[in-house]
Amino acid sequence: MTKATVLVSPDHSRVRIDLGGEIDLENAASVEEQLAAAIPNHLSAVTLDLSGLDYIDSVGLRILFALAARLEVLQIELQVVAPIGSLARRVLELSGFEAIVALDPKRTAAS
Repeated sequence: MTKATVLVSPDHSRVRIDLGGEIDLENAASVEEQLAAAIPNHLSAVTLDLSGLDYIDSVGLRILFALAARLEVLQIELQVVAPIGSLARRVLELSGFEAIVALDPKRTAAS
């Protein structure tokens, strides 16, 4: 069984979410549910840190595209942290995700 971690750190009108482990078909529904529950509609910004992500397949990628679309509709800013050279960044670059959300190469100061 693959394991993904979703660590949520709320801060008033913002939330930071650290994703770790592996996101694949086996655990994607759970990860998607946890992300939806962590992001109420009243937020102003979400930081999604993928630094701890070891693996993401196409189902996990679909979750990230859907999240970006949802936040755009809600006018909630999305920042995605994906270190240069990481698997997550490579997958996001190859998928074209960076065309809709800029990728930050490092953790934010709130780390």
